[in-house]
Amino acid sequence: MLFTHIGVVDEDFAFQPDCFVGVRGDTIAYVGSEEPTDDFGERYDGSGKVLLPGLVNAHSHAPMTLMRGYAENLALDEWLNTMIFPFEAKMTDDEVYPATVLAIAEMLRFGTTSFSDMYYFSDTRARAVLETGIKCNLCDTLIDFAGTPYAELAVSKVNDHLWKAYHGGNGGRLLVDMGLHAEYTSTPTSVRTFAEATAEMGLRMHVHVSETLKEVEECKARHNGLTPPAYLASLGVFDNPTTAAHCVWLEGDDFALLAEKGVVVATNPVSNAKLGSGIANERALAAAGVCVAIGTDSVASNNNLNMWQDLNMYALLARAHDCNPVGIAPAEVLRCATLNGALAQGRPETGVIAEGKRADLCVVDVDVPWMQPVSDMVTNLVYSAQGSDVVLTMVDGQVLYRDGEWPTLDIERAQFETARAREAVLARL
Repeated sequence: MLFTHIGVVDEDFAFQPDCFVGVRGDTIAYVGSEEPTDDFGERYDGSGKVLLPGLVNAHSHAPMTLMRGYAENLALDEWLNTMIFPFEAKMTDDEVYPATVLAIAEMLRFGTTSFSDMYYFSDTRARAVLETGIKCNLCDTLIDFAGTPYAELAVSKVNDHLWKAYHGGNGGRLLVDMGLHAEYTSTPTSVRTFAEATAEMGLRMHVHVSETLKEVEECKARHNGLTPPAYLASLGVFDNPTTAAHCVWLEGDDFALLAEKGVVVATNPVSNAKLGSGIANERALAAAGVCVAIGTDSVASNNNLNMWQDLNMYALLARAHDCNPVGIAPAEVLRCATLNGALAQGRPETGVIAEGKRADLCVVDVDVPWMQPVSDMVTNLVYSAQGSDVVLTMVDGQVLYRDGEWPTLDIERAQFETARAREAVLARL
């Protein structure tokens, strides 16, 4: 495909008008202001549109689409223990599959080309990822309250299977990570041995960290004053490439520790605000040199997978947290939502629009009233654009969403079967 006369957010996250971008196979083969002489096949008229790197959802739980709007106006502990955990205990693979497909359809609709997903039912989630063609870093979840070494836990066999069966699948679109739920749902023995196994397998780690003040204070009480980051680091977790989700209640040396260990923080501004968990200190993270990516969390706490809402909230909450109107620059917000997420997933070959990079792209229609006039296009994309403005999503050069159509999935079936699956789970509660 050759995108013609289209605005481009370039590799420095600056806006360039009236460009040409040629895609051949899975790769961006040309970027320039002059029309190339090579034949790229279909010509896509980009007039009134902007081409961006695909958004990367750095933290999600796709099957929880079944619980959209199910548990509302509850504190996190009550939300989890009285509503979410009992519902999850009744879910089956047959119900998880359409919900995962529907979640993928929603992400593609809003320009997300890759997502990091922590949950269970991993064969079923992998099937949905492979069939639809989206990119995903998929991990199962370790929970242990008995002090059991990782090798003796059932999840160790699950992870070994996932690694052998799926890691690098579909030309690298599907990668397998190792998922540790959190400090408060594990023990020092399971965490230490899990970190060692992750290092032996050469995989990446994904873990919830410091989501609530209660979590932090209870961690310090259990572990001689250690905060969740300090505790996890002491057991070797951060010796692996790690994505730490949330990180709302960091304190003291936590910021420097995360930077030193190269941990990527996946902030979830909408979910954290909706659950009343708090506002992450984005300015302190930036000052410490921590790489920040953006995630949606699940639709049970968001209630959607629209990354545009989260990147907008990320930009706003940084100002609200400090009562300071001078916040994170719009270009940096877009970087967090694209390139930083790709780096968190171990995908340096994507995340920017440049020759030789993978063609993970989305097209935004800017010829709409709320995007006009334009003083600065990057600013408009962060503060004015809506997820519904996305008109095309491409993964590795393959169009997976375009103008209301999803070529690799049946949207009506996914919606119908997800609604039916939700009712089936509710009937068993």
